[in-house]
Formats: sequence, structure tokens, C-alpha cells
Amino acid sequence: MSTIRRVGLLAASGAAVLAFATACGSSGYHSSTTPPPSGPSSTAPMMPSPGQSATTVKVINNGSLGQILTDSNGFTLYRFDVDSNNPPTSNCNTGCIDTWSPATVTGQPTGTGVDASQLSTITRPDGTKQLTFHGWPLYRYSGDSKAGQTNGQGIGGTWWAVTPSGGKAMAASSSPTAPPSTGGGY
Repeated sequence: MSTIRRVGLLAASGAAVLAFATACGSSGYHSSTTPPPSGPSSTAPMMPSPGQSATTVKVINNGSLGQILTDSNGFTLYRFDVDSNNPPTSNCNTGCIDTWSPATVTGQPTGTGVDASQLSTITRPDGTKQLTFHGWPLYRYSGDSKAGQTNGQGIGGTWWAVTPSGGKAMAASSSPTAPPSTGGGY
């Protein structure tokens, strides 16, 4: 990727983060976490584009969160409390997806260390297939610039790394939550 294109993409990402933070602030969802830097970086995220397949879900051991799910490239997968798992529904659309990239797949998703029967997909408004686990739509965070990072953990009190049981990952001093049977609202 050329330096000019990378700088352009990073600048656009920074603007999207600012727009998302502003939009979330007005809707009651906001983050007390500082957004990622928007300048050039040699560790720019290597996120799969919406057309790429990220079909293998893996379990890794994160020092502070315990076991969490990652995609094929080792990027942390997150769930959004405003989504629903019954029925599986994504409520992260328009500006939200600039910061929280839906984990899209082609074909049947597979898993290593997870109950593969709980892996599925939903169809997004643009026709892409978004990965779900225990019904929860899964995402990647734009602020995770390399595999294993969990910079999106707890943002706005609504974004969480996912455990192998489909629950929200919590710090070692907290108890992980079981996946709820219904999605709740806002």
C-alpha cells in the first residue's frame, strides 16, 4: 500500500472515529477511552475488507481478559450490547461501521476451540454476510492495529471481547457474563 494511500486511509479513519464519537455522544453511547491516533503508522491494521473471508474463529488466552475469540488473523472479535442475539440483529450501521468493522465471511464459518455449531451469519443491509457467535453479530475494532490487541474492550460500556461461551470478556477481577437469551434494547 502506498504511503499516500495509507495516510489518506488513516486520515479518513480518524475523521470517522471523531464522527462516531460525536454521534455516540448525542445518543447516550460514548467512550471515555481516548481514540487511536490518526496519523501515519507502520503498524496500520491489516483488517480484512468486507469482501474477504475471515472464516476461522480461534480462541486465544489474553492475560487480563482470559480466553477470547479472534479472527483468522488474530484480531479480537467484539460484540455490541445494542445488538440482539435472539433474533440475531446488528444495530451497528452507517457511521458505526467506520469504527467497528463487521466481521464478514464468505462460506460457512469454522472455529478452533469453539463450539462450531454456534457460528453462523446474518445478512447485512449491503448484502454481506456478518459472522455471529451464539447469535451475537461480531466486529473488529479499528483501534486494534495488531493481532491480540483489545483496545475496544469496554468502550462506551457496550463493546466487549467475546468469550468462548459467547459472553462478554471481563478483567480477571470481574466475572464474565453468560450470553443473554434475548437482545434487550437501548
